[in-house]
Amino acid sequence: MPDISSGRLMATAMACMTLTTALAQTDSRPVLRIAVQQVTNTGSLIPLRERSNVGSRSFPMIYAGLIEIDRQGNLSLKPGLATSWKRIDERTVELKLRKGVKFHNGDEMTAEDVAFTFGPEYMFAATEPRRAGQKAVTIKTDASAAGAQTAGKALALPPEVPAIARRLWPSLEQVKVIDKHTVRFVNAVPDVTMEGRIARSGSEIISRRAFLAAKDWASWSRSPVAAGPFKVKELRPDNLLVLVAHDAYYGGKPPVREVRYQVVPEVSGRVNGLLSGEYDFVADVPPDQIKTIEANPKFEVVGGPALNHRLIAFDKHHPQLADPRIRLALAHAIDRDAIVSTLWAARTSVPAGLQWEYYGPMFHKDWSVPRYDPQLAARLVREAGYKGEPIPYRVLNNYYTNQVQTAQILVEMWRAVGLNIQLQMKENWQQIFDQGAPRGIRDWSNSSPFNDPVSSIVDQHGANGQQQQMGEWSNSEFNTLATLLENATDMSNRSRVFRRMLEIAERQDPAYTVLHRSAQFYGKRKDIDWKWSPTFAMDFSADNLRMPGK
Repeated sequence: MPDISSGRLMATAMACMTLTTALAQTDSRPVLRIAVQQVTNTGSLIPLRERSNVGSRSFPMIYAGLIEIDRQGNLSLKPGLATSWKRIDERTVELKLRKGVKFHNGDEMTAEDVAFTFGPEYMFAATEPRRAGQKAVTIKTDASAAGAQTAGKALALPPEVPAIARRLWPSLEQVKVIDKHTVRFVNAVPDVTMEGRIARSGSEIISRRAFLAAKDWASWSRSPVAAGPFKVKELRPDNLLVLVAHDAYYGGKPPVREVRYQVVPEVSGRVNGLLSGEYDFVADVPPDQIKTIEANPKFEVVGGPALNHRLIAFDKHHPQLADPRIRLALAHAIDRDAIVSTLWAARTSVPAGLQWEYYGPMFHKDWSVPRYDPQLAARLVREAGYKGEPIPYRVLNNYYTNQVQTAQILVEMWRAVGLNIQLQMKENWQQIFDQGAPRGIRDWSNSSPFNDPVSSIVDQHGANGQQQQMGEWSNSEFNTLATLLENATDMSNRSRVFRRMLEIAERQDPAYTVLHRSAQFYGKRKDIDWKWSPTFAMDFSADNLRMPGK
């Protein structure tokens, strides 16, 4: 005898599927088409793994954080998944969670999800927070840093994830659940930057249930479940990223049903695709293409300087770079103003070293990058006893706008002061960091995800920063000061510490030299109302995008 109840359930399920399909087919919202030079460096959509300018473009559309940065405004902190927050003491911040927030899988976000996000399964594995009086501890990116197991299924974390997590949160002890909609971030040491750390990329909230249900890390990294305005539909790392609207997003139903990021490596392909109507937006437009785009009245270019500086990183372990005078000569040989005026049409600027004005009282207005002085550079080269030995310079093919042209100009500037720099074109970041061959100089950029120097100079160049993790550079005094900068609460003392760190890393024992402030320009349809952000994020949420006729 047939099971009538089962048949009814099946019929109901089929009807729901038919209705869902019909609704999808009748969704009148348009699809947004964007041409980009790359969607991910690592094949991952996890901010703790993919820390890049290209990832910063799409991640804010997938994820949401407890505290957000006013990306299109004054870059101040504003409520996100948390409606409010307050300081309990120098080590503790309490946040009230927004009620009714839905993850991409339909689950409601609670304090348990927040605590899980900042727990061992997803972030820290077996690593311990740095405590009072403890010097900076380097977290090695090996298997010993991963593998924390707790009740239930736990995914095996890639070993670099807990290392990066401890770079972002060196002393976070726990996130304590107070009630369903209240959490407390408890640090092991005082930290005036906790609110900024909560707002930065890497601190976005994920669904605990979805993470534990994932098949493995690779599956999760290609289709994470978070609470942003869009959810992942498809990722082909070297080709395409497709996001679909998360209509239950707390910030409002997105104005487009889908966003497609198409990889188009060549500038000409992106520009021609925009002008032909194939794309609605194109990213990474060089200044010399702005007139070409704006000659067509249907299109415009928007953008400007970003919260990111282009720089050259040094490997002080290369025999010719071991002497800091050679690294300083490399810095003094660069005519930065010439690069800004010729390649950037003066649309960006030379910054005051590795710092940004929005640091407020921590910004040193009187600081500057090493001045352009080829005579001084040549003298330093002679004094160091350099005899023309080749120094490798690793470069990607325009991962950064104008990257190859900049590298060619730099090589000539360095040659003019007696330095034999050998340009080496590489295909990807793995080749850039490869230690199997001599490393000397490489291209890089540093961002400042919140308004304090620990977000850049410590994050990227401290003991757990990428440069030291890659074995390129270290300085014991710098590392001691980095720990002090993270833990000190007196702002005048912190300011003095930061200045000394700049002196060490930019003049005394150069780790890098800043070239110019990065700039990001987008070509777009003029009839689309959209504001760009200096954070690299392309925000297509309801608050920032208005399509024609809407």
